[in-house]
Amino acid sequence: MQTEVSFELNGQPVRLETEAERTLLWVLRTDFSLTGTKCGCGEGYCRACTVLVDGRAVRSCLTSLKAVAGKKVMTIEGLARDGHLHPLQQAFVDHGALQCGYCTPGMLMTAAGLLSESPKPTHEAIVARMDGNLCRCGAHMRIIAAIEAVAQGRQAPT
Repeated sequence: MQTEVSFELNGQPVRLETEAERTLLWVLRTDFSLTGTKCGCGEGYCRACTVLVDGRAVRSCLTSLKAVAGKKVMTIEGLARDGHLHPLQQAFVDHGALQCGYCTPGMLMTAAGLLSESPKPTHEAIVARMDGNLCRCGAHMRIIAAIEAVAQGRQAPT
């Protein structure tokens, strides 16, 4: 059954008439052409599809469209502002935490959610939060260093 769902997407109000049970992942990719949100496993294990909903990191492959009605959704495309990279994006560049880049949007959005909840997380808290995000290239140490740099207020590698 078709239903109308309204929410905020990357700072802009949007309205869509579609099946409310569709996953947010496929709505973002097909209806809004926001392909930065990646489909990895499609079952919530890899977290490549992570976006923020009301500031919290969620797996968009497991989130129904109806679950975001009236909420604020931010994708990787909404992280940068006014032509400037978000500090996390810049730190990933500075620390060489990008490699192939497939996991990067999910990593960045998970990290943004963590820093939104806890601006100064410990090393252990960062590792614990990022542990579920899979990176086949093995950039985990550089990813953790980039997040720590932002949390500690320093951008460039030390």
